[in-house]
Amino acid sequence: MRIAGKPVLVTGADGFIGSHLAEALVKHGCKVKAFVFYNSLGGWGWLDTLPRDVLKEMEIFSGDIRDPNGVALAVTGCRAVFHLAALIAIPYSYHSPDSYVDTNVRGTLNVLQACRKGGVDRLLVTSTSEVYGTAKYVPIDEEHPLQGQSPYSATKIAADKLAESFYRSFDLPVSIVRPFNTFGPRQSARAVIPTIITQLLSGAEELHLGSLEPTRDFNYVDDTVRGFLAIAESEQTVGEEINIASGEEISIGEIARSLIGRLKPSARIVVDEQRIRPDKSEVRRLLGSNAKILAMTEWRQEISFAEGLDRTIDWFQTPQNLAKYKAWLYNL
Repeated sequence: MRIAGKPVLVTGADGFIGSHLAEALVKHGCKVKAFVFYNSLGGWGWLDTLPRDVLKEMEIFSGDIRDPNGVALAVTGCRAVFHLAALIAIPYSYHSPDSYVDTNVRGTLNVLQACRKGGVDRLLVTSTSEVYGTAKYVPIDEEHPLQGQSPYSATKIAADKLAESFYRSFDLPVSIVRPFNTFGPRQSARAVIPTIITQLLSGAEELHLGSLEPTRDFNYVDDTVRGFLAIAESEQTVGEEINIASGEEISIGEIARSLIGRLKPSARIVVDEQRIRPDKSEVRRLLGSNAKILAMTEWRQEISFAEGLDRTIDWFQTPQNLAKYKAWLYNL
């Protein structure tokens, strides 16, 4: 399906990846409806930082993904839906798992029902590499067992399986998009790269982190977004789960030491006990296979980890961007 010129909905458009995706879809020629979380201040999250000429091309829909009526209204008239709205912080899911069920499971069900009734041509449901848990083998392909190692990952597994059931039961044209770790401008400091950069740029001599040994597979946000577009426009991806992975891994400790060398060589790493996840919950290794997306789409990774890191540092070094972060806090 060629989505250029088509009306599309992006849920979670006020978030990190969602705001980049909504911006890219406008530039791709789509008529974008951006679903943002309703709040009394009228804020649109990261969309508020977009250039005015991009923002004026979007229709902003304020709502709550947990409300089926609002979701159905948002889907009305859209031919493609990109569902990104979710609660994603793992530590927060330890003490508020009910909210993750409501948002990630019930919210996804609302989207599935609305898309089925609305007869959309394509639906992309956003998963996460966390559904795989610690790698049983590498590279992790889409056949890897799913492991609920946190309440967050368990709710994303449930959402994935609901999406699969709607494809099998109702022939809903859904694809499950499974990004590995994404990083770049606008990312919350609950993620490791922003928390390292913001601490160092704020002048900290001690860099507070959790476990340093786990490895992750990173894509710069522009590559992740292009993965969404490529999956949406490939007929082969309907009914499929597709990783967006770089096929390379790096440890948290290696990232920290690299950023210290670039930004503040005098800083030292301090392992902060409150940032360490329960042993059986910590995902020790993520290294993804991108063979499926390479075979089914024209997607290729274009931005190396090093280049993406440079772009991310540049963004955070802008004073008005850094000012949005509370570097002295542990962000759940």
